Amino acid sequence: MPISAEEVLAEIGPVQETLKAHDGVVTVIDTSEGVIMLSLDGGCVGCSSTPMTAMQIYYSLKKLDEVVDVVFVNGELPEYMRSFIDQKMEDESSDSSTGEIV
Repeated sequence: MPISAEEVLAEIGPVQETLKAHDGVVTVIDTSEGVIMLSLDGGCVGCSSTPMTAMQIYYSLKKLDEVVDVVFVNGELPEYMRSFIDQKMEDESSDSSTGEIV
């Protein structure tokens, strides 16, 4: 079952609340085929914290089974950060499958 824009926004709720306090907005552009296309707008434009915000959103959404990928159309998440999160999630997955506590 595809994920809706409302479900995406609900999943990133805590981040969204913080962004609202700083006039930032998460815009869900598309969710088809499990590829979530987002834009961080408003106060996020030009903010030095935007890559960290994108990193938190990416991490939260990639945990969902319905999500294949998360794309920030304005390039808010640099490739090295994406790689770091993907590796962290892979490590977490392998640690949980072995029963090891990290």
